[in-house]
Amino acid sequence: MSSPSRLRSAGPTATVLALTASAVLLVHLVQAQTGTTGLLVGLGLAVLPLPFVLTALTWLNQSARVPNRRLVLCLVWGSCAATTVAMLANGWASDTLTALQGSSRGETLGAEFASPLIEESAKGAVLLLTMAPPLRPRRRTSPAGRPAGTGPTAAARARLRHRAVATGLVLGGFSACGFAFTENVLYLGRAFTDDQRQRLDAIGLGLSPSLRDYDDTVHTFVLRALLAPFAHPLFTALTGVGLAVALTSHRRWLARTAGPLGLLAAVALHGGWNAAAGLGTHGFLLVYAALMVPCFAALTGLALWAAARPGRRLR
Repeated sequence: MSSPSRLRSAGPTATVLALTASAVLLVHLVQAQTGTTGLLVGLGLAVLPLPFVLTALTWLNQSARVPNRRLVLCLVWGSCAATTVAMLANGWASDTLTALQGSSRGETLGAEFASPLIEESAKGAVLLLTMAPPLRPRRRTSPAGRPAGTGPTAAARARLRHRAVATGLVLGGFSACGFAFTENVLYLGRAFTDDQRQRLDAIGLGLSPSLRDYDDTVHTFVLRALLAPFAHPLFTALTGVGLAVALTSHRRWLARTAGPLGLLAAVALHGGWNAAAGLGTHGFLLVYAALMVPCFAALTGLALWAAARPGRRLR
C-alpha cells in the first residue's frame, strides 16, 4: 500500500506533468499558426506588459496574502492549461457553429458567446482549487480547544470578507494574466507573420519597404498591450469576486448563486469586448470608453476597498 506521504505528493506531481504536457502541446499549436520567427517575435512583444499587470496584482496580494505557490499555479494554469483548452475548444465550437449557422453568423456566435464562455470557464476553473481551502471561516475556540461560539465574530467576518475579495481578484488576475500573455504571443506572432508576407509581396512588386509594412503588428500591440493589458484580468476577476462572496456569505441562496453569477458577469463583459472588435474604430473606442473604462474604475475601487481591511490581519 502507498504511504500517506506518497499519496500527498502524487497530486502535485500529476499537476506538474499535466501542465508540462499542455505547455508542449500549446507551443506546437501556436507555432503552427505563427511560424518559428513569429512565435519568437510574439513572445518578445507579449512580455512587455507583464511587469505592469503583475506589479499591480502583487501589491494587492499584500492584503490577500496568497502563498507564492498558489500564484505560480494560477499563472502557469492560465498561460498553459487554460489556453490549450481554449484553443482546442474554440476551434471545435467555431467549426460546429459555422456548419450549423453558416460562416458569418457562426463566426459571430463563436466570438461573442462561445469563446467568452469557454475561456472564462477555463481561466476560472483553477480558482475552485486555490480559493476554497484558505477562505473557509474559522470557528472560535476556547483555551481548552472547544468551540466558543457558533461562528466567527462580526469583526472576523469583515476581515475575512476583505481578504476573500482580495484573494479572488489576485488569483483571478494571475490566471488571466497568464492567459493574456499566451494569447498575445499568438495574436502578435500571427500579425507579424502576415506583415512579413505582405512585405515580401511588396518587395516582389518593386515597392520599397517601410515601417508601414508592419501596421498590423503595431495595431495589435497597441490594442492588446497598451490599451487593454488589464482586460482579461478584469473579466476573470468577476469570477473570483463571485466565488469570494459564495465562500463568505451566510445567506444560503447567495452562497449558491454568487459563483455562477460572477462567471456569467465575466462571460458577458468578455462577450461585449469581443463584439466591439466588429464595430470599427469609432465603435470600438466608444465601447472602450463607455464599458471598459467604468468597469476597470469600479474594479480598481473594489481592489482599494479590499486592500483597506478593517482591524487586524487574519492569522
